[in-house]
Amino acid sequence: MRATRQIHVGTVAVGGGAPVSVQSMTNTDTADTEATLAQIGRLAAAGCEIVRVTVPNRHAVEPFREICRSSPLPVIADIHFSAALAVAAIEAGAAGVRVNPGNLGGVAALRQVAEAARAAGVPIRVGVNSGSLEKDLLEAYGHPAPAALAESARRHCQALEAMGFSAIKVSIKASDVRTTVEANRQFAATTDYPLHLGITEAGTAAQGIIKSAVGIGALLLDGIGDTIRVSLTAPPEEEIRAALRILEAAGRRQAEPDIVSCPTCGRTAVDLIGLATAVEAAIDRIKAEGGRITLRRIAIMGCAVNGPGEAREADLGIAGDAQGGVLFRHGQIVRRLSEAELLPALLDEIRASTVYDETKPATATRGAVR
Repeated sequence: MRATRQIHVGTVAVGGGAPVSVQSMTNTDTADTEATLAQIGRLAAAGCEIVRVTVPNRHAVEPFREICRSSPLPVIADIHFSAALAVAAIEAGAAGVRVNPGNLGGVAALRQVAEAARAAGVPIRVGVNSGSLEKDLLEAYGHPAPAALAESARRHCQALEAMGFSAIKVSIKASDVRTTVEANRQFAATTDYPLHLGITEAGTAAQGIIKSAVGIGALLLDGIGDTIRVSLTAPPEEEIRAALRILEAAGRRQAEPDIVSCPTCGRTAVDLIGLATAVEAAIDRIKAEGGRITLRRIAIMGCAVNGPGEAREADLGIAGDAQGGVLFRHGQIVRRLSEAELLPALLDEIRASTVYDETKPATATRGAVR
């Protein structure tokens, strides 16, 4: 694992050995506090830990103040082109501020932001994007090359350090996966700043999840990355689900639970795709209700002959056959079921293994088998 300094975004530690945190960004009108807070609530329920909210103009500052006051998550102010807005957002209660020093207006403008952030005790995220690289670096490298992006990030961090500000988090993003990965590797090799990972403008859910999984996953497997956002042209809640699964696949977060299912083949005699999809949806609902499933691994297999054997590491599973299927634990068949009984039986077992935090209010649907 890459050793980094630690900063805090509200109560969330970033870097310094802290777990990799998951972020998203609201897409509501910041002036609409009710809609923005409702979306933040949904993101929190999905597993988001830090949320970013744009502050595009002075009219958004007062609504942003209320959002910071009422949000269940620490709120980062997303700022472009205006040091004055960054300062106003910090004074309104932002837990951090994201700026691109390259478009902020020069050294004096960056100093204004640094002084306000230091006074408030909040970090600055230095955001470097391929689309807003400094002109001298574009001229020197000819295009937004990985080395140019890494140099830009180092330059901005050095400027902040020279101002006596060190609570810095860095993001280096491009829409090209290889460029993003290489730029982050180069920057990580020579600095100890916590890194926020993501592929910018990754696209729709279908395309963006794949690009993000490849780019973010490659860096996580290198031991690089302290907080992530999967940027999708999709509802923000989808970003959280994708981010959590990337962390689980990279071994940076324990799956709760890990779902394994085999690919369909000519031996498959049940609706395996429908079963796996229904189980995944049920688990998402349980988590949204505040439940914690104590099973480590659940298997949905298409063949009763090979399924339990291949999935013997699973705590619980089902496997289909021409007569219906079986319920099994750790590779041992517990009982035989008709196809119609497979899903209800598995969901009953999953619900029986679920525990809830009783300090939180129960939902109307908690514990229901659907």
